[in-house]
Amino acid sequence: MIIEIIKAILFGIVEGITEWLPVSSTGHLILLDEFVKLKVSEEFFEMFQVVIQLGAILAVLVLFFHKLNPFSPKKGGIEKKQTWQLWFKVVVAVIPSAVLGLLLDDWMDDHLYNFVVVAITLIIYGVAFILVERQNQKLKPRVKNVHQIDYRTALLIGAFQCLSLIPGTSRSGSTILGGILLGVARPAAAEFSFFLAIPTMLGASALKLVKYLFEGVIPTGTEIAVLIVGCLVSFIVSMLVIRALMEYVRKRSFSAFGIYRILLGVVVLGYFLLKLALKI
Repeated sequence: MIIEIIKAILFGIVEGITEWLPVSSTGHLILLDEFVKLKVSEEFFEMFQVVIQLGAILAVLVLFFHKLNPFSPKKGGIEKKQTWQLWFKVVVAVIPSAVLGLLLDDWMDDHLYNFVVVAITLIIYGVAFILVERQNQKLKPRVKNVHQIDYRTALLIGAFQCLSLIPGTSRSGSTILGGILLGVARPAAAEFSFFLAIPTMLGASALKLVKYLFEGVIPTGTEIAVLIVGCLVSFIVSMLVIRALMEYVRKRSFSAFGIYRILLGVVVLGYFLLKLALKI
């Protein structure tokens, strides 16, 4: 039991760090699972990898509670109106991935959750980050804060989020990259990505949890403890990472993350190909 809790802490740490950095939490969790095996059922682990995101979502709600709260007594009429508009834009942005996610969830689980897809997407989007940041150096963003994002831009950022349905892409990476390409400043793109994560990840977690329960699998006491600990650790780590990332993007580009993604993609591909070769 204690060993499994320690493993859950490790998964929570990795999730809390990689969910918000544009480096793919899926890619890291796949690697971690290779070396740190949780003694849980296959059905539970599939659900756990998604539902552990609930802790990360809670961190966004806590850190940005005032900004996201349209009922705050500290806000005037204009600020409350801006907050409601921000929520409406988030809802508009989540529509594309929600529709595709519902239609393709089972198919993607069966065909795309493998090391080849993860490695390739890590490398492709790593290169994309470097190229976009080079181009971005010559351009001045037209959108400086999240309230300046219009509905059209919000919908297009939501379309970019559809790319993250492919494992290894990174939800935050695709939305931030999309925002930058659309002329949104890095801090505003990162912030809107965090807000967009709330309905997106809540929906994905609810979908996986419902499917898990409908399969008739009853979680053990250890599995329940693993899920609770993983979510709690993910929340604590996310609080620290989100603050650090917002400070980072105000001063630096995402090129370093691009390089890291390429290196990680090569490592993932090389490791699993070697593993297959040794089995032959």
